[in-house]
Amino acid sequence: MSHNVNAWEKNLNDLEAGRVRSADFINGKWVANTEVKTQILEAFKAGILKEENGFVDKHTLMPQTFNVDRGIRIVPGGTSVRRGSYIAKGVIIMPPSYINVGAYIDEGTMVDSHVLVGSCAQIGKKVHLSTAVQIGGVLEPVGAAPVIIEDECFIGAGAVIVEGIVVKRRAVIAPGVILSKGIPVYDIVNNRVLDKGEPIPENAIVVPGNRPVKSDNPWAKEMGLSLQCAVIVKYRDEKSEASLVLEDFLR
Repeated sequence: MSHNVNAWEKNLNDLEAGRVRSADFINGKWVANTEVKTQILEAFKAGILKEENGFVDKHTLMPQTFNVDRGIRIVPGGTSVRRGSYIAKGVIIMPPSYINVGAYIDEGTMVDSHVLVGSCAQIGKKVHLSTAVQIGGVLEPVGAAPVIIEDECFIGAGAVIVEGIVVKRRAVIAPGVILSKGIPVYDIVNNRVLDKGEPIPENAIVVPGNRPVKSDNPWAKEMGLSLQCAVIVKYRDEKSEASLVLEDFLR
Protein backbone atom coordinates (compact mmCIF):
# COMPACT_ATOMS: atom_id res chain seq x y z
CA MET A 1 0.00 0.00 0.00
CA SER A 2 1.27 3.47 -0.84
CA HIS A 3 1.08 6.17 1.81
CA ASN A 4 -1.72 8.37 0.46
CA VAL A 5 -5.29 9.25 1.32
CA ASN A 6 -6.72 6.52 -0.90
CA ALA A 7 -4.49 3.89 0.72
CA TRP A 8 -5.38 4.57 4.37
CA GLU A 9 -9.06 5.13 3.61
CA LYS A 10 -9.27 1.90 1.62
CA ASN A 11 -7.48 0.16 4.47
CA LEU A 12 -10.04 1.36 7.02
CA ASN A 13 -12.89 0.29 4.73
CA ASP A 14 -11.32 -3.14 4.23
CA LEU A 15 -10.85 -3.54 7.99
CA GLU A 16 -14.49 -2.70 8.70
CA ALA A 17 -15.64 -5.15 6.04
CA GLY A 18 -13.38 -7.93 7.33
CA ARG A 19 -11.47 -8.13 4.05
CA VAL A 20 -8.15 -7.57 5.84
CA ARG A 21 -7.05 -7.97 9.45
CA SER A 22 -4.38 -6.33 11.55
CA ALA A 23 -3.11 -9.78 12.55
CA ASP A 24 -3.08 -13.02 10.57
CA PHE A 25 -2.67 -16.69 11.44
CA ILE A 26 0.31 -17.86 9.38
CA ASN A 27 2.12 -21.20 9.67
CA GLY A 28 0.48 -21.95 13.01
CA LYS A 29 1.29 -18.59 14.57
CA TRP A 30 -0.43 -15.21 14.95
CA VAL A 31 1.62 -12.38 13.44
CA ALA A 32 1.00 -8.66 13.03
CA ASN A 33 0.01 -7.42 9.59
CA THR A 34 2.50 -4.56 9.41
CA GLU A 35 1.10 -3.19 6.16
CA VAL A 36 -2.37 -2.81 7.67
CA LYS A 37 -1.06 -1.30 10.90
CA THR A 38 1.13 1.17 9.01
CA GLN A 39 -1.92 2.46 7.15
CA ILE A 40 -3.84 2.85 10.43
CA LEU A 41 -1.02 5.09 11.65
CA GLU A 42 -1.23 7.02 8.38
CA ALA A 43 -4.93 7.65 9.08
CA PHE A 44 -3.99 9.16 12.45
CA LYS A 45 -1.41 11.40 10.79
CA ALA A 46 -3.88 12.55 8.15
CA GLY A 47 -6.60 13.34 10.68
CA ILE A 48 -7.58 16.77 11.90
CA LEU A 49 -9.62 17.42 15.01
CA LYS A 50 -13.36 17.38 14.49
CA GLU A 51 -16.22 18.00 16.90
CA GLU A 52 -19.17 15.64 16.69
CA ASN A 53 -21.97 15.17 19.24
CA GLY A 54 -19.93 16.92 21.92
CA PHE A 55 -16.79 14.84 21.36
CA VAL A 56 -13.53 15.74 19.63
CA ASP A 57 -11.38 13.25 17.69
CA LYS A 58 -9.43 12.89 14.45
CA HIS A 59 -11.91 13.21 11.57
CA THR A 60 -10.42 10.10 9.94
CA LEU A 61 -11.33 7.86 12.89
CA MET A 62 -14.78 8.94 14.07
CA PRO A 63 -17.09 6.23 15.50
CA GLN A 64 -19.05 3.91 13.24
CA THR A 65 -22.82 4.05 12.84
CA PHE A 66 -25.04 0.97 12.86
CA ASN A 67 -28.38 -0.09 11.46
CA VAL A 68 -30.54 -3.19 11.64
CA ASP A 69 -29.22 -4.50 8.33
CA ARG A 70 -25.77 -5.04 9.85
CA GLY A 71 -27.21 -7.72 12.16
CA ILE A 72 -25.35 -6.43 15.20
CA ARG A 73 -27.05 -5.68 18.51
CA ILE A 74 -25.70 -2.60 20.30
CA VAL A 75 -27.68 -1.83 23.43
CA PRO A 76 -28.08 1.92 24.16
CA GLY A 77 -25.90 3.51 26.81
CA GLY A 78 -22.56 4.93 25.77
CA THR A 79 -20.80 2.32 23.60
CA SER A 80 -18.37 3.51 20.94
CA VAL A 81 -17.00 1.44 18.05
CA ARG A 82 -14.19 3.27 16.32
CA ARG A 83 -13.66 3.49 12.58
CA GLY A 84 -11.61 0.65 11.14
CA SER A 85 -12.76 -2.12 13.48
CA TYR A 86 -14.70 -5.18 12.31
CA ILE A 87 -17.86 -6.33 14.07
CA ALA A 88 -19.41 -9.49 12.65
CA LYS A 89 -23.09 -10.34 12.44
CA GLY A 90 -24.56 -11.77 15.61
CA VAL A 91 -22.27 -9.83 17.95
CA ILE A 92 -23.91 -8.31 21.05
CA ILE A 93 -22.36 -5.24 22.66
CA MET A 94 -23.61 -4.12 26.08
CA PRO A 95 -23.10 -0.57 27.36
CA PRO A 96 -20.76 1.06 27.93
CA SER A 97 -18.03 -0.59 25.90
CA TYR A 98 -15.24 0.69 23.68
CA ILE A 99 -13.80 -1.05 20.62
CA ASN A 100 -10.75 0.59 19.11
CA VAL A 101 -9.42 0.85 15.55
CA GLY A 102 -8.15 -2.34 13.93
CA ALA A 103 -9.99 -4.66 16.32
CA TYR A 104 -11.74 -7.75 14.95
CA ILE A 105 -14.73 -9.33 16.71
CA ASP A 106 -16.13 -12.46 15.11
CA GLU A 107 -19.65 -13.93 14.93
CA GLY A 108 -21.73 -14.69 18.00
CA THR A 109 -19.44 -12.98 20.50
CA MET A 110 -20.80 -11.20 23.57
CA VAL A 111 -19.10 -7.97 24.63
CA ASP A 112 -20.45 -7.22 28.10
CA SER A 113 -20.63 -3.91 30.00
CA HIS A 114 -17.50 -1.82 30.65
CA VAL A 115 -15.38 -3.88 28.26
CA LEU A 116 -12.36 -2.43 26.43
CA VAL A 117 -11.16 -4.08 23.24
CA GLY A 118 -7.90 -2.36 22.34
CA SER A 119 -6.38 -1.42 18.99
CA CYS A 120 -5.96 -4.39 16.63
CA ALA A 121 -7.04 -7.01 19.23
CA GLN A 122 -8.53 -10.12 17.61
CA ILE A 123 -11.57 -11.79 19.19
CA GLY A 124 -12.87 -15.09 17.79
CA LYS A 125 -16.31 -16.64 17.34
CA LYS A 126 -18.69 -17.24 20.28
CA VAL A 127 -16.39 -15.61 22.82
CA HIS A 128 -17.80 -14.10 26.01
CA LEU A 129 -16.02 -11.01 27.28
CA SER A 130 -17.56 -10.54 30.72
CA THR A 131 -18.10 -7.29 32.57
CA ALA A 132 -15.06 -4.98 32.91
CA VAL A 133 -12.73 -7.17 30.85
CA GLN A 134 -9.76 -5.29 29.41
CA ILE A 135 -8.19 -6.58 26.21
CA GLY A 136 -5.00 -4.67 25.47
CA GLY A 137 -4.21 -3.17 22.11
CA VAL A 138 -1.08 -2.18 20.23
CA LEU A 139 -0.38 -0.02 17.20
CA GLU A 140 3.32 0.67 17.65
CA PRO A 141 5.71 -0.85 16.98
CA VAL A 142 3.90 -2.10 13.89
CA GLY A 143 5.55 -5.52 14.20
CA ALA A 144 4.10 -6.16 17.65
CA ALA A 145 1.31 -8.72 17.64
CA PRO A 146 -1.91 -7.79 19.47
CA VAL A 147 -3.85 -9.79 22.02
CA ILE A 148 -5.60 -12.77 20.44
CA ILE A 149 -8.67 -14.48 21.94
CA GLU A 150 -9.57 -17.51 19.85
CA ASP A 151 -12.99 -19.11 19.29
CA GLU A 152 -15.32 -20.10 22.14
CA CYS A 153 -13.23 -18.67 24.97
CA PHE A 154 -14.83 -17.41 28.18
CA ILE A 155 -13.12 -14.40 29.74
CA GLY A 156 -14.35 -13.78 33.29
CA ALA A 157 -15.30 -10.45 34.86
CA GLY A 158 -12.46 -8.02 35.46
CA ALA A 159 -9.82 -10.10 33.67
CA VAL A 160 -6.97 -8.14 32.07
CA ILE A 161 -5.14 -9.57 29.05
CA VAL A 162 -2.35 -7.45 27.54
CA GLU A 163 1.05 -7.44 25.78
CA GLY A 164 0.15 -9.68 22.87
CA ILE A 165 -0.96 -12.70 24.92
CA VAL A 166 -2.67 -15.41 22.87
CA VAL A 167 -5.53 -17.35 24.45
CA LYS A 168 -6.20 -20.51 22.46
CA ARG A 169 -9.68 -21.76 21.62
CA ARG A 170 -12.15 -22.82 24.33
CA ALA A 171 -9.94 -21.63 27.19
CA VAL A 172 -11.65 -20.24 30.30
CA ILE A 173 -10.06 -17.27 32.06
CA ALA A 174 -11.54 -16.85 35.54
CA PRO A 175 -12.60 -13.47 36.96
CA GLY A 176 -9.73 -11.26 38.06
CA VAL A 177 -6.96 -13.07 36.18
CA ILE A 178 -4.22 -10.83 34.76
CA LEU A 179 -2.24 -12.17 31.82
CA SER A 180 0.86 -10.37 30.53
CA LYS A 181 4.33 -11.40 29.43
CA GLY A 182 5.67 -10.55 32.90
CA ILE A 183 3.22 -12.72 34.84
CA PRO A 184 4.09 -16.44 34.94
CA VAL A 185 1.47 -19.09 34.21
CA TYR A 186 1.77 -22.34 36.16
CA ASP A 187 0.19 -25.46 34.66
CA ILE A 188 -0.37 -27.69 37.68
CA VAL A 189 -2.00 -30.36 35.50
CA ASN A 190 1.22 -30.91 33.56
CA ASN A 191 3.69 -29.67 36.23
CA ARG A 192 5.27 -26.96 34.10
CA VAL A 193 5.59 -23.20 33.79
CA LEU A 194 4.59 -21.79 30.42
CA ASP A 195 7.42 -20.08 28.56
CA LYS A 196 7.28 -16.29 28.50
CA GLY A 197 4.71 -15.26 25.89
CA GLU A 198 3.59 -18.86 25.28
CA PRO A 199 -0.12 -19.06 24.37
CA ILE A 200 -2.64 -20.17 26.95
CA PRO A 201 -3.42 -23.73 25.77
CA GLU A 202 -6.72 -24.89 24.31
CA ASN A 203 -9.36 -25.80 26.91
CA ALA A 204 -7.23 -24.50 29.80
CA ILE A 205 -9.06 -23.19 32.87
CA VAL A 206 -6.98 -20.38 34.35
CA VAL A 207 -7.49 -18.87 37.81
CA PRO A 208 -5.65 -16.16 39.79
CA GLY A 209 -2.79 -17.32 42.00
CA ASN A 210 0.24 -16.07 43.90
CA ARG A 211 3.80 -17.23 44.47
CA PRO A 212 6.44 -16.37 47.10
CA VAL A 213 8.77 -13.48 46.40
CA LYS A 214 12.15 -14.83 45.29
CA SER A 215 14.39 -12.72 47.49
CA ASP A 216 17.11 -13.10 50.11
CA ASN A 217 15.65 -10.10 51.90
CA PRO A 218 14.76 -11.36 55.39
CA TRP A 219 12.11 -8.68 55.84
CA ALA A 220 10.33 -9.81 52.68
CA LYS A 221 10.36 -13.38 53.96
CA GLU A 222 9.16 -12.26 57.41
CA MET A 223 6.25 -10.41 55.83
CA GLY A 224 5.36 -13.44 53.72
CA LEU A 225 5.22 -11.30 50.59
CA SER A 226 4.01 -12.88 47.38
CA LEU A 227 3.62 -11.94 43.72
CA GLN A 228 0.72 -12.45 41.37
CA CYS A 229 0.63 -15.35 38.94
CA ALA A 230 -1.90 -17.34 36.96
CA VAL A 231 -2.61 -21.04 37.45
CA ILE A 232 -4.03 -23.59 35.02
CA VAL A 233 -6.00 -25.77 37.43
CA LYS A 234 -7.60 -28.12 34.90
CA TYR A 235 -8.72 -28.49 31.30
CA ARG A 236 -12.33 -28.34 30.16
CA ASP A 237 -14.35 -31.54 30.38
CA GLU A 238 -18.06 -32.45 30.48
CA LYS A 239 -18.43 -31.20 34.06
CA SER A 240 -16.86 -27.82 33.34
CA GLU A 241 -19.01 -27.45 30.24
CA ALA A 242 -22.13 -27.55 32.44
CA SER A 243 -20.92 -24.48 34.34
CA LEU A 244 -20.94 -22.50 31.10
CA VAL A 245 -24.49 -23.40 30.05
CA LEU A 246 -25.53 -19.87 31.03
CA GLU A 247 -23.92 -18.75 27.79
CA ASP A 248 -26.82 -20.17 25.79
CA PHE A 249 -29.26 -17.99 27.72
CA LEU A 250 -27.12 -14.86 27.46
CA ARG A 251 -27.05 -15.16 23.69
